[in-house]
Amino acid sequence: MQDALMLFSPPATLAAAIVAGILGLLVGSFLNVVIHRLPIMMQRESDNYVAEESGKELPHTERYNLVLPRSACPHCGHRITALENIPVVSWLALGGKCRACKAPISARYPVIEALTGLLSGWLVWQFGFGWTGLATLVFAWLLIAMTFIDADTQLLPDDLTYPLLWLGLLFNLKSGFVPLQDAVIGAAAGYLVLWSVYWAFKLLTGKEGMGYGDFKLLAALGAWLGWQMLPAIILLSSVVGAVVGIALILFFKHGRSKPIPFGPYLAGAGLLALVFGPQISAFISGAAV
Repeated sequence: MQDALMLFSPPATLAAAIVAGILGLLVGSFLNVVIHRLPIMMQRESDNYVAEESGKELPHTERYNLVLPRSACPHCGHRITALENIPVVSWLALGGKCRACKAPISARYPVIEALTGLLSGWLVWQFGFGWTGLATLVFAWLLIAMTFIDADTQLLPDDLTYPLLWLGLLFNLKSGFVPLQDAVIGAAAGYLVLWSVYWAFKLLTGKEGMGYGDFKLLAALGAWLGWQMLPAIILLSSVVGAVVGIALILFFKHGRSKPIPFGPYLAGAGLLALVFGPQISAFISGAAV
Protein backbone atom coordinates (compact mmCIF):
# COMPACT_ATOMS: atom_id res chain seq x y z
CA MET A 1 0.00 0.00 0.00
CA GLN A 2 2.83 2.36 0.86
CA ASP A 3 4.47 1.71 -2.53
CA ALA A 4 1.22 2.49 -4.31
CA LEU A 5 0.78 5.73 -2.38
CA MET A 6 4.29 6.77 -3.41
CA LEU A 7 3.07 7.12 -7.00
CA PHE A 8 0.68 9.88 -5.84
CA SER A 9 2.93 11.41 -3.18
CA PRO A 10 6.34 11.52 -4.83
CA PRO A 11 9.41 12.63 -2.86
CA ALA A 12 10.50 15.21 -5.45
CA THR A 13 9.08 18.64 -6.16
CA LEU A 14 7.72 19.64 -9.53
CA ALA A 15 10.69 21.98 -9.97
CA ALA A 16 13.12 19.09 -9.46
CA ALA A 17 11.26 16.99 -12.00
CA ILE A 18 11.35 19.83 -14.54
CA VAL A 19 15.10 20.29 -14.02
CA ALA A 20 15.58 16.56 -14.50
CA GLY A 21 13.46 16.71 -17.65
CA ILE A 22 15.61 19.48 -19.12
CA LEU A 23 18.74 17.52 -18.19
CA GLY A 24 17.19 14.49 -19.86
CA LEU A 25 16.63 16.43 -23.08
CA LEU A 26 20.32 17.33 -23.19
CA VAL A 27 21.37 13.78 -22.39
CA GLY A 28 18.95 12.51 -25.03
CA SER A 29 20.77 14.61 -27.63
CA PHE A 30 24.02 12.92 -26.60
CA LEU A 31 22.36 9.50 -26.64
CA ASN A 32 21.51 10.09 -30.30
CA VAL A 33 25.25 10.37 -30.91
CA VAL A 34 25.96 7.22 -28.90
CA ILE A 35 23.25 5.24 -30.70
CA HIS A 36 24.56 6.26 -34.11
CA ARG A 37 28.31 6.19 -33.53
CA LEU A 38 29.01 3.38 -31.06
CA PRO A 39 28.18 0.54 -33.52
CA ILE A 40 30.29 2.28 -36.17
CA MET A 41 33.16 2.62 -33.70
CA MET A 42 32.88 -1.09 -32.91
CA GLN A 43 32.93 -2.03 -36.59
CA ARG A 44 35.92 0.21 -37.30
CA GLU A 45 37.80 -1.28 -34.37
CA SER A 46 37.01 -4.78 -35.62
CA ASP A 47 38.13 -3.91 -39.16
CA ASN A 48 41.41 -2.49 -37.89
CA TYR A 49 42.03 -5.53 -35.71
CA VAL A 50 41.49 -7.95 -38.62
CA ALA A 51 43.73 -5.87 -40.86
CA GLU A 52 46.48 -5.66 -38.25
CA GLU A 53 46.39 -9.41 -37.59
CA SER A 54 46.59 -10.01 -41.34
CA GLY A 55 49.53 -7.65 -41.74
CA LYS A 56 47.51 -5.28 -43.92
CA GLU A 57 47.20 -1.53 -43.84
CA LEU A 58 44.64 -0.27 -41.33
CA PRO A 59 41.45 0.76 -43.16
CA HIS A 60 40.45 3.35 -40.55
CA THR A 61 43.09 5.78 -39.32
CA GLU A 62 41.16 9.02 -38.87
CA ARG A 63 39.75 9.83 -35.43
CA TYR A 64 36.17 8.74 -34.94
CA ASN A 65 34.60 8.69 -31.49
CA LEU A 66 31.67 10.16 -29.59
CA VAL A 67 33.17 13.66 -29.82
CA LEU A 68 35.00 13.82 -33.14
CA PRO A 69 34.23 14.53 -35.90
CA ARG A 70 31.54 17.12 -35.24
CA SER A 71 28.01 16.15 -36.18
CA ALA A 72 27.14 16.92 -39.78
CA CYS A 73 24.36 16.36 -42.30
CA PRO A 74 24.94 12.93 -43.93
CA HIS A 75 23.64 14.28 -47.25
CA CYS A 76 25.62 17.50 -47.78
CA GLY A 77 28.19 17.49 -44.96
CA HIS A 78 26.85 20.68 -43.38
CA ARG A 79 28.28 20.97 -39.85
CA ILE A 80 25.56 21.17 -37.22
CA THR A 81 25.85 24.41 -35.22
CA ALA A 82 24.96 24.81 -31.55
CA LEU A 83 21.71 26.59 -32.43
CA GLU A 84 20.77 23.72 -34.72
CA ASN A 85 21.42 21.20 -31.97
CA ILE A 86 18.96 22.35 -29.30
CA PRO A 87 16.99 19.24 -28.29
CA VAL A 88 13.57 18.97 -29.97
CA VAL A 89 13.33 22.75 -30.51
CA SER A 90 15.87 22.89 -33.34
CA TRP A 91 14.23 20.03 -35.21
CA LEU A 92 10.85 21.75 -34.99
CA ALA A 93 12.28 25.15 -35.96
CA LEU A 94 14.01 23.64 -39.01
CA GLY A 95 10.87 21.79 -40.03
CA GLY A 96 12.68 18.48 -39.75
CA LYS A 97 15.09 19.41 -42.55
CA CYS A 98 18.77 20.28 -42.92
CA ARG A 99 19.25 24.05 -42.99
CA ALA A 100 21.71 23.81 -45.87
CA CYS A 101 20.36 21.21 -48.29
CA LYS A 102 16.80 20.75 -46.99
CA ALA A 103 17.23 16.99 -46.79
CA PRO A 104 14.85 15.43 -44.24
CA ILE A 105 16.15 14.77 -40.71
CA SER A 106 14.74 11.65 -39.08
CA ALA A 107 12.03 12.32 -36.52
CA ARG A 108 13.67 9.69 -34.33
CA TYR A 109 16.20 12.24 -33.08
CA PRO A 110 13.65 14.47 -31.32
CA VAL A 111 11.66 11.41 -30.26
CA ILE A 112 14.68 10.01 -28.38
CA GLU A 113 15.37 13.43 -26.84
CA ALA A 114 11.74 13.84 -25.74
CA LEU A 115 11.58 10.26 -24.45
CA THR A 116 14.75 10.75 -22.40
CA GLY A 117 13.51 14.07 -21.04
CA LEU A 118 10.06 12.80 -20.05
CA LEU A 119 11.43 9.61 -18.53
CA SER A 120 14.09 11.53 -16.59
CA GLY A 121 11.51 13.92 -15.15
CA TRP A 122 9.21 11.06 -14.23
CA LEU A 123 11.94 9.07 -12.48
CA VAL A 124 13.04 12.04 -10.39
CA TRP A 125 9.37 12.71 -9.60
CA GLN A 126 9.17 9.15 -8.26
CA PHE A 127 12.59 8.73 -6.59
CA GLY A 128 13.73 12.28 -5.80
CA PHE A 129 16.84 14.15 -6.86
CA GLY A 130 19.12 12.43 -4.36
CA TRP A 131 21.50 9.53 -4.77
CA THR A 132 18.73 7.08 -5.65
CA GLY A 133 17.10 9.39 -8.16
CA LEU A 134 20.37 10.10 -9.93
CA ALA A 135 21.14 6.38 -10.06
CA THR A 136 17.79 5.68 -11.72
CA LEU A 137 18.60 8.31 -14.35
CA VAL A 138 21.85 6.57 -15.29
CA PHE A 139 20.00 3.25 -15.31
CA ALA A 140 17.37 4.62 -17.71
CA TRP A 141 19.83 6.46 -19.98
CA LEU A 142 21.91 3.35 -20.56
CA LEU A 143 18.78 1.30 -21.28
CA ILE A 144 17.54 3.85 -23.82
CA ALA A 145 20.85 3.75 -25.67
CA MET A 146 20.89 -0.05 -25.69
CA THR A 147 17.26 -0.25 -26.82
CA PHE A 148 17.81 1.71 -30.00
CA ILE A 149 21.22 0.23 -30.77
CA ASP A 150 19.79 -3.27 -30.51
CA ALA A 151 16.79 -2.30 -32.63
CA ASP A 152 19.13 -0.97 -35.33
CA THR A 153 21.94 -3.51 -35.28
CA GLN A 154 20.83 -6.45 -33.08
CA LEU A 155 23.85 -5.72 -30.91
CA LEU A 156 24.10 -4.93 -27.21
CA PRO A 157 27.59 -3.46 -26.81
CA ASP A 158 29.76 -4.58 -23.91
CA ASP A 159 30.67 -0.89 -23.52
CA LEU A 160 27.12 -0.38 -22.22
CA THR A 161 26.07 -3.70 -20.66
CA TYR A 162 29.14 -4.11 -18.46
CA PRO A 163 29.04 -0.57 -16.98
CA LEU A 164 25.33 -1.06 -16.27
CA LEU A 165 26.07 -4.32 -14.46
CA TRP A 166 28.94 -2.98 -12.36
CA LEU A 167 27.09 0.23 -11.52
CA GLY A 168 24.17 -1.85 -10.29
CA LEU A 169 26.39 -3.84 -7.95
CA LEU A 170 28.12 -0.70 -6.70
CA PHE A 171 24.79 1.06 -6.15
CA ASN A 172 23.51 -1.86 -4.06
CA LEU A 173 26.75 -2.00 -2.09
CA LYS A 174 25.12 0.40 0.36
CA SER A 175 21.60 1.83 0.55
CA GLY A 176 20.55 0.54 -2.86
CA PHE A 177 17.35 -1.11 -4.04
CA VAL A 178 18.23 -4.55 -2.70
CA PRO A 179 20.88 -6.09 -0.42
CA LEU A 180 24.20 -6.70 -2.15
CA GLN A 181 23.79 -10.47 -1.78
CA ASP A 182 20.50 -10.34 -3.74
CA ALA A 183 22.16 -8.15 -6.38
CA VAL A 184 25.06 -10.56 -6.87
CA ILE A 185 22.71 -13.55 -7.11
CA GLY A 186 20.53 -11.52 -9.49
CA ALA A 187 23.47 -10.82 -11.78
CA ALA A 188 24.55 -14.46 -11.86
CA ALA A 189 21.03 -15.84 -12.20
CA GLY A 190 20.11 -13.32 -14.88
CA TYR A 191 23.01 -14.41 -17.04
CA LEU A 192 22.59 -18.13 -16.44
CA VAL A 193 18.83 -18.18 -17.11
CA LEU A 194 19.11 -16.81 -20.65
CA TRP A 195 22.36 -18.71 -21.24
CA SER A 196 20.47 -21.93 -20.46
CA VAL A 197 17.58 -20.94 -22.73
CA TYR A 198 20.04 -20.11 -25.51
CA TRP A 199 21.75 -23.48 -25.39
CA ALA A 200 18.53 -25.46 -24.97
CA PHE A 201 17.07 -23.73 -28.05
CA LYS A 202 20.27 -24.24 -30.04
CA LEU A 203 20.49 -27.93 -29.17
CA LEU A 204 16.84 -28.49 -30.12
CA THR A 205 16.74 -26.43 -33.32
CA GLY A 206 20.35 -25.92 -34.34
CA LYS A 207 19.69 -22.16 -34.41
CA GLU A 208 20.63 -19.28 -32.14
CA GLY A 209 17.55 -17.78 -30.51
CA MET A 210 19.27 -14.75 -28.95
CA GLY A 211 22.65 -13.11 -28.54
CA TYR A 212 25.08 -13.05 -25.65
CA GLY A 213 24.29 -9.39 -25.13
CA ASP A 214 20.83 -10.38 -23.89
CA PHE A 215 22.45 -12.54 -21.18
CA LYS A 216 24.54 -9.59 -20.04
CA LEU A 217 21.63 -7.17 -20.07
CA LEU A 218 19.47 -9.43 -17.91
CA ALA A 219 22.46 -9.93 -15.60
CA ALA A 220 22.74 -6.14 -15.30
CA LEU A 221 19.02 -5.83 -14.50
CA GLY A 222 19.45 -8.50 -11.85
CA ALA A 223 22.38 -6.58 -10.40
CA TRP A 224 20.20 -3.48 -10.02
CA LEU A 225 16.87 -4.99 -8.97
CA GLY A 226 17.84 -8.30 -7.36
CA TRP A 227 17.06 -11.88 -8.24
CA GLN A 228 13.49 -11.56 -6.94
CA MET A 229 12.53 -9.32 -9.88
CA LEU A 230 13.93 -11.60 -12.58
CA PRO A 231 10.73 -13.68 -13.05
CA ALA A 232 8.69 -10.50 -13.55
CA ILE A 233 11.23 -9.05 -16.01
CA ILE A 234 11.43 -12.27 -18.02
CA LEU A 235 7.64 -12.66 -18.10
CA LEU A 236 6.99 -9.04 -19.10
CA SER A 237 9.65 -9.00 -21.81
CA SER A 238 8.58 -12.38 -23.21
CA VAL A 239 4.88 -11.49 -23.38
CA VAL A 240 5.48 -8.09 -24.98
CA GLY A 241 8.10 -9.55 -27.32
CA ALA A 242 5.72 -12.31 -28.42
CA VAL A 243 2.86 -9.87 -29.04
CA VAL A 244 5.07 -7.47 -31.02
CA GLY A 245 6.66 -10.34 -32.95
CA ILE A 246 3.27 -11.76 -33.97
CA ALA A 247 2.07 -8.28 -34.96
CA LEU A 248 5.15 -7.73 -37.11
CA ILE A 249 4.61 -11.03 -38.89
CA LEU A 250 0.86 -10.57 -39.42
CA PHE A 251 0.62 -6.87 -40.24
CA PHE A 252 4.06 -5.80 -41.45
CA LYS A 253 5.09 -8.96 -43.34
CA HIS A 254 8.14 -9.45 -41.14
CA GLY A 255 9.81 -12.71 -42.19
CA ARG A 256 9.58 -15.46 -39.59
CA SER A 257 13.21 -16.35 -40.19
CA LYS A 258 14.29 -12.75 -39.65
CA PRO A 259 15.45 -12.27 -36.03
CA ILE A 260 13.73 -9.77 -33.74
CA PRO A 261 15.95 -8.08 -31.13
CA PHE A 262 15.04 -9.03 -27.55
CA GLY A 263 17.03 -6.25 -25.85
CA PRO A 264 14.34 -3.54 -26.19
CA TYR A 265 11.79 -5.74 -24.42
CA LEU A 266 14.22 -6.56 -21.62
CA ALA A 267 15.02 -2.86 -21.23
CA GLY A 268 11.34 -1.89 -21.14
CA ALA A 269 10.56 -4.62 -18.62
CA GLY A 270 13.51 -3.48 -16.50
CA LEU A 271 12.20 0.10 -16.39
CA LEU A 272 8.71 -1.10 -15.46
CA ALA A 273 10.16 -3.32 -12.75
CA LEU A 274 12.20 -0.40 -11.40
CA VAL A 275 9.10 1.70 -10.72
CA PHE A 276 6.30 -0.84 -10.35
CA GLY A 277 8.30 -3.83 -9.12
CA PRO A 278 6.34 -4.58 -5.92
CA GLN A 279 2.98 -4.23 -7.67
CA ILE A 280 4.08 -6.45 -10.58
CA SER A 281 5.42 -9.12 -8.23
CA ALA A 282 2.23 -9.03 -6.17
CA PHE A 283 0.09 -9.37 -9.31
CA ILE A 284 2.14 -12.32 -10.60
CA SER A 285 2.02 -14.01 -7.21
CA GLY A 286 -1.75 -13.52 -7.01
CA ALA A 287 -2.28 -14.83 -10.53
CA ALA A 288 -0.17 -17.91 -9.77
CA VAL A 289 -2.22 -18.80 -6.68
